[in-house]
Amino acid sequence: MIGAVTAYAKIKKGKIMNYRTLILLEGIVINVADTEEDCCTLRVSMRTEEGAVTILVAGETYVADNMRLRPGMRVAVFYDGSLPVPLIYPPQYKAVLITRLQRGQYVAFNYFDRNLLAEDQSLQLNLANRTRIESANGQQFSCSPGNHVLLVFYGITTRSIPPQTTPDRIIVFCE
Repeated sequence: MIGAVTAYAKIKKGKIMNYRTLILLEGIVINVADTEEDCCTLRVSMRTEEGAVTILVAGETYVADNMRLRPGMRVAVFYDGSLPVPLIYPPQYKAVLITRLQRGQYVAFNYFDRNLLAEDQSLQLNLANRTRIESANGQQFSCSPGNHVLLVFYGITTRSIPPQTTPDRIIVFCE
């Protein structure tokens, strides 16, 4: 599944990036290896619906839950579509954010207003007591997640416009 993502967020303290240019890739990790040039960067081979891709996971890549990438994992990767990419096969992208996905789980990364409507009106969130909300550093987030960039993990949505969902988990990126 490929889709444009909109919003601004702060992934690393003091580093503001434009997320309107981010593109989502979902797939299965095939292989994880060090790069020959840099021991701080991993080369992750993935199988997506569109075919094979290589993802570079560098030190500045936000890895949700600091998880260790392993073959067989289903992951969602966001990369900056405005950056140049080498004309090679398989395509190679530098990850900005990567997270693990469970079976039947989807992810959205967007700015959500105070009513929890995505900036591009692609998703409306309805919070429940079971919705786990935390900050990007893993701490409990006790305020309203609205008016922030959110990484939203969810399952089913309604067929309304915009689609509505009750997320399982939200990671809040404070600006």
